[in-house]
Amino acid sequence: MWTTLMKLDLASVGIALSLSFIFIVLFEIFRINSYRTQTPPGPRPLPFVGTIPYFLKNPMEFIRSLSQYGEMTTVYLGRKPAIFLNTIEVMKEALVQNASSFSGRPPIPLLIWITEGYGIVMATFGHSWKQQRRFALHTLRNFGLGKKSVEERVTEESSYLVPEMLQLEGEPFDPQHAIQNAISNIICSIVFGDRFDYDNKRFAYLLEILRENIIQSGSLVGQVFNLLPIIKHFPGPHQKMYQNAEELKDFIREAVKMHRENLDADSPRDFIDAYLLEIEKQKSNEDSTFHEDNMVMSVADLFLAGTDTTATTIRWGLIYLTQNPHVQERCHEEIVRVLGYDRLPSVDDRDKLPYTYATVHEIQRYANIVPSGVFHETTQPTKLRGFDIPKGTTVFTNLTAILSDKEHWKYPDTFNPENFLDDNGHFFRPESFLPFSLGPRVCLGETLAKMELFLFVTYLLQRIRFSWPPGAKWPDMNGIVSLVRSPEPFNIICHSRGSKD
Repeated sequence: MWTTLMKLDLASVGIALSLSFIFIVLFEIFRINSYRTQTPPGPRPLPFVGTIPYFLKNPMEFIRSLSQYGEMTTVYLGRKPAIFLNTIEVMKEALVQNASSFSGRPPIPLLIWITEGYGIVMATFGHSWKQQRRFALHTLRNFGLGKKSVEERVTEESSYLVPEMLQLEGEPFDPQHAIQNAISNIICSIVFGDRFDYDNKRFAYLLEILRENIIQSGSLVGQVFNLLPIIKHFPGPHQKMYQNAEELKDFIREAVKMHRENLDADSPRDFIDAYLLEIEKQKSNEDSTFHEDNMVMSVADLFLAGTDTTATTIRWGLIYLTQNPHVQERCHEEIVRVLGYDRLPSVDDRDKLPYTYATVHEIQRYANIVPSGVFHETTQPTKLRGFDIPKGTTVFTNLTAILSDKEHWKYPDTFNPENFLDDNGHFFRPESFLPFSLGPRVCLGETLAKMELFLFVTYLLQRIRFSWPPGAKWPDMNGIVSLVRSPEPFNIICHSRGSKD
């Protein structure tokens, strides 16, 4: 009889659990459907996981599909709805006209775990973010951002990069490390006061773990962590991401320690010196957010933002230029006609090199390295195009749709510098070219990135002809989509150009 009761109890428990599960799923479907009647249209989410599986299956195809729903699209990050802005008009309305309502940052569990909420890029819209961003902009300008001194650093670094690229002349090689090191050296000279040689193994390792974390943040590992942040207490691949971030922070702390030991208050050398002096200056200010934790993450933000995005854009550019050799040759001919082979390019040459300048912009447009923009969050309840947007809603800018809008681009779906040239062959910048976003959260390093891209690409095309290894397969042009959309690893062949070329 006891055995019979046990069987009945187990069966009852099983039925109860099954019914409970069905009820929870039905309740979730009802909840989602009630939300969908109040939000902009979008793909139908799955219970509990939302539209994340669609994104993970094919990220670029998913992002491209969103504009079919109109100027705004609702997606679901797990159980939480988020909004994509698909046109430049609605993007301007949100980020510029209603900037205070759309300038927050959502609390992404993985990034909070790594940054502890400090720094600039992912900081909450508020007092700390305003202080840190204002100080960073002011200090970077003081150390030459947008001035001749930084331009000289870029041209000097170009003279190191070209010989590095030509070390294996005529042989296939992966250009990632050389390009990433060169770009990183510019922000390092401003932040740390020094550059790092291309054969510096520790710095090469730091660049590698930086790259690894960027890729992993948007991968399945990162998405699972954001849905279930409790896993931070358990072993798994996410622990390697935390370890990588700590190693980068330790590297910065070591630099801070060295700076503190020989700091000259009358002659700050770089960003770290300036920050140390600001900490002392603000000691008596109760509202100050200047302390070592914020300094370390602010330096990490500048290091990250000043390295990977520009380096990734140039790597995409090498692929496009080898796929379109006629563009590469036309740029080279224009550069040599204006500069010859020996004079280094300068920012002042942009107007004299309209086709090359257009090509640099087209690389940025077509590379589309942040396809859904850097996420924003509403800081208060607001309205947009007739929809009520609650406080705390995550907002994405669909740069994929904006940078390939058929109404704004002559050749939206192909790589063509003519997108940035008028009928007379003069450079012009279409309104929809917004790779650095808009509003208060516009990219902190926009001025530096634009200078770097023009000078590095121009000098490379002046001195090197790039070609694809015979028989080598082209990488998947959708790339690896994470925080940054980057190309799959690839090899390229470099040939030196000279006066006899």
